Amino acid sequence: MARLILPCKTPTLSKTCFLGLVSSTPFQVTRRVACRHSFNDILKHRWIVGFEATQRRNYRVPSYTLSGAKKFNQRLICSVATEPVPKQVEEPSMETPKEIFLKDYKQPDFYFDTVDLKFSLGEEKTIVSSKISVYPRVEGGSSPLVLDGQDLKLISVTIDGKALKEEEYCLNPRHLTLVSPPSGRFTLEIVTEILPQKNTSLEGLYKSSSNFCTQCEAEGFRKITFYQDRPDIMAKYTCRIEADKSLYPVLLSNGNLIEQGDLQGGRHYAVWEDPFKKPCYLFALVAGQLESRDDTFITRSGRKVLLKIWTPAQDLPKTAHAMYSLKAAMKWDEDVFGLEYDLDLFNIVAVPDFNMGAMENKSLNIFNSKLVLASPETASDGDYAAILGVIGHEYFHNWTGNRVTCRDWFQLSLKEGLTVFRDQEFSSDMGSRTVKRIADVSKLRIYQYPQDAGPMAHPVRPHSYIKVLILLFLLIVTLMDRLLSKLLHQ
Repeated sequence: MARLILPCKTPTLSKTCFLGLVSSTPFQVTRRVACRHSFNDILKHRWIVGFEATQRRNYRVPSYTLSGAKKFNQRLICSVATEPVPKQVEEPSMETPKEIFLKDYKQPDFYFDTVDLKFSLGEEKTIVSSKISVYPRVEGGSSPLVLDGQDLKLISVTIDGKALKEEEYCLNPRHLTLVSPPSGRFTLEIVTEILPQKNTSLEGLYKSSSNFCTQCEAEGFRKITFYQDRPDIMAKYTCRIEADKSLYPVLLSNGNLIEQGDLQGGRHYAVWEDPFKKPCYLFALVAGQLESRDDTFITRSGRKVLLKIWTPAQDLPKTAHAMYSLKAAMKWDEDVFGLEYDLDLFNIVAVPDFNMGAMENKSLNIFNSKLVLASPETASDGDYAAILGVIGHEYFHNWTGNRVTCRDWFQLSLKEGLTVFRDQEFSSDMGSRTVKRIADVSKLRIYQYPQDAGPMAHPVRPHSYIKVLILLFLLIVTLMDRLLSKLLHQ
């Protein structure tokens, strides 16, 4: 998963957290703070939270800058301002937090088969065009199609090539609703305008320093285009990216690169195809001035996979250990779990101003540089072990999380708990299993066991939640408590 930001008594977090492995420095978030405040209090004070499955991904890195944000608090709470759109329905600026219940889950009325995206990246604005193949769950149904959307300017919407009239759809700040979509299969095309340079929410597509970057887990894709932003909507994606070649020579997205070339006006393009269905929270895009360390891996079936770790040019010499860790993880997953990588290319992007820690987007993992870069002059043994673990964790998500994902956000432990266990087994096999087990249990005794005795205790799959990413952290630590307790008694 993506990140964890919690209120704490110190300005930054140490390199050890609830599921950390290597550092002896204690994590400075006190349980008193977490338990004393309710979820409503958290939302009231706008504490922005997110998750990573391990501390190696969780700790905040202060060494980044975000274009358009002058202060830390401004960056966390600011939203994107967009021009008014037709038929805009006024809503309160601050929505009342809504509790989501597991019992209320309903299958979607419509599914998506394929999604073709086109991004025209610009310095003032970005135009996003989506072409979606839609089919109803029940043939002949008459339900409206409700699409999530936030901070988007709608340019056009068409069905089977015919532009919709104003009375055929309803638009408000959170949703685009097609009132009477066709009862069978149809093609939905939507064009939106977004402002990545002004997007300080760190969700969706945003520009930080000189790079375009995405973060879509858990509900960031709705800030890119109108979509059913839920994990049980899985589709095959193609993505075409167009941008100024001098400013953004590297254009990356999920899957395999199938086409690239130059355009008029000093621009160029790249087309990516992901042949496997995935939910939209795993979509990724990166554009910027980056260089890569290249290597190859031969799978057990004999396929050749190209491996690339992309960083700013000055950081490239520090990626050798990360490449070793990636190849070790790929080999270990084949030997231990029988899981072979399923594409021809695997990309890792490490940039200093990615604030999410790390994210397992299908075939395009995005990391903060602190979790990838290491050199013998400055890195400790703990740093090397942490990089090994986090590189492994995100790679293991290729199967436990990406190819096999969760139906809804109540099932986060399906991917996160299992992948945490897998990365812990990997680190144990690569290092000392005894030391690793002691470190894991120590963290659980310090942080998880007291929590289980307090008001934050809950089952692995709770009955309700208010904030998706708060839920994830609680699920992870609870599940790992159960897993390790069983292992210790074997």
